[in-house]
Amino acid sequence: MTVFLLAVSSFVAWVISSLAGGGSPFIIIPMVNFLLETPAIPPVVTTGMLLGNLQRVFVFWRDIDWRLTWWYLPGAVTGAILGAIAFTQTHLEWIQTLLGLFLVSSAFSLFVGERKSAFQVSGWVFLPAGFLHAFLSGLLGSIGPILNPLYLNYGLFKEKMIGTKSAHVLVVHIAKMCTYASLGAFTQSYLWYGLVIGMAAIPANWVGQQILQKMSDEQFHKFVTVLITISGLSILWNQRKFFAVLLQ
Repeated sequence: MTVFLLAVSSFVAWVISSLAGGGSPFIIIPMVNFLLETPAIPPVVTTGMLLGNLQRVFVFWRDIDWRLTWWYLPGAVTGAILGAIAFTQTHLEWIQTLLGLFLVSSAFSLFVGERKSAFQVSGWVFLPAGFLHAFLSGLLGSIGPILNPLYLNYGLFKEKMIGTKSAHVLVVHIAKMCTYASLGAFTQSYLWYGLVIGMAAIPANWVGQQILQKMSDEQFHKFVTVLITISGLSILWNQRKFFAVLLQ
């Protein structure tokens, strides 16, 4: 039953992720947390995300913005390794809160600006942004589609955004997986469950690609904006205990 539920939730998550430029961990992580133990989340989710994004890289290979990818890679690899190491040392609640506020404010700016860029983003911005994204991903397990506002305001939509982002995330997950393995965070069962999530992503990515081809840039933009908003609000909701402590 555990394998079946993981496969179904992964399939649904990857279809939605294909239409919204990311966000699959927001469905997969709660399910992994419910079915398995909490320490399983980073290694299991990382394995599944690695396989799912690897397939997306092949599917959207022609749409990848390689110039942007070369800006992203150096910071991302460094950040992913350092974040995975830091994961074993600390857990900072206030980072999650800041991420939630950033996503909600970014979604508001995207909504107000419609298709026009709320702020201009150059390629070099993804060097420090890639480091921060990968570091927090390794530290917290997953941080949601925090870079989506940057991709949109850089000018990437639909297949170009999905392909480029998948290539970026793939690098992050490879670095995280190697680091987790070296720190002894992997077990044979964790690897198996991660493979289940990754294999379910293969048909889901195909279904998502078929639907994505029928969407306009406007529809994609709105779908991403909605996901960013939901992601930000869900993070803030999960941090309500943190806010309660601050207000005491």
